[in-house]
Amino acid sequence: MHRNDSRDATPDAEPTDTAARPGRAPFPDMVWIPGGTYWMGSDHHYPEEAPAHQVTVSGFWMDRFTVTNEQFARFVEATGYVTVAQRPLNPADYPGATPESLVPGSLVFQKARGPVDLGNVANWWSYVPDACWKHPEGRRSSVKHRRDHPVVHVAFEDAEAYATWAGKALPSEAEWERAARGGLDRNEFCWGNDFTPNGEHLANTWQGYFPWQNLREDGHEGTCPVGAFPPNGYGLHEMAGNVWEWTTDWYQERHQGNKGKACCIPVNPRGPATAQGSQDPSTPAITLPRRVLKGGSHLCAPNYCRRYRPAARSPQAVDSGASHIGFRCIVRP
Repeated sequence: MHRNDSRDATPDAEPTDTAARPGRAPFPDMVWIPGGTYWMGSDHHYPEEAPAHQVTVSGFWMDRFTVTNEQFARFVEATGYVTVAQRPLNPADYPGATPESLVPGSLVFQKARGPVDLGNVANWWSYVPDACWKHPEGRRSSVKHRRDHPVVHVAFEDAEAYATWAGKALPSEAEWERAARGGLDRNEFCWGNDFTPNGEHLANTWQGYFPWQNLREDGHEGTCPVGAFPPNGYGLHEMAGNVWEWTTDWYQERHQGNKGKACCIPVNPRGPATAQGSQDPSTPAITLPRRVLKGGSHLCAPNYCRRYRPAARSPQAVDSGASHIGFRCIVRP
């Protein structure tokens, strides 16, 4: 059951194009995202979100919800697909890794017992052998009672394979952010500028002190079923929180911008043309390129990660999923 839509009213709604959507949705549970020009990024939060700049995006269809465990299971049953997390690791990609760590698995969040150093992600992330989309916490866990939750532990390659099988595609960063804003240009959140209007939580995020105290004021710890929170102005659910979502753009540390000139507003930008420069400078020995994740997750908390906003973005190595990364698809007419 979906909650009532309680987005706060705002006068800062953007103009959109008035072109009619091209007929009926190509697949169930897809909504039309109208094309138009909007302000992408932010100058008021994390440096990688800057500079705020205008972009123009053509209209497209987007999944109302993130892809669920049940949907991904149908894909696997139909194709026999094996995800990246279920395959042996190539030692050449992970110089210095011990042999016992080079086994199929994925990163799983493990709640700390008390306050820890927030500069060391090893305090809450562990590489768990056999963790994958159908065993989210390891071999003894299951998605049997989470079939309507977002599929997780999917690498970029896995998400792309599903999208191709489904006759869809993954969104660019500009398309994803356009959709997440729901027609509210330059607002901080998908629903307006108040994080909890009238005291109501509108996204599955972390309340309390991350990574050890989760007050669960939003009713959830871990992922929640899709559609648990109200839709944004375009009818999309959980565009903030719950799970991060893959986009097709190679990561760069700042937006290119448009030099402040109306004549230079990019149309349907796709980010850098190549993976060059998308590697993580903090781990120069690991040369795996990174794509942009959007939307934040249930682990985003005010004391650590305020990335449950449309402008927020995060780099992710293309070979790696985690227990808080999923995706949704689009169809371009």
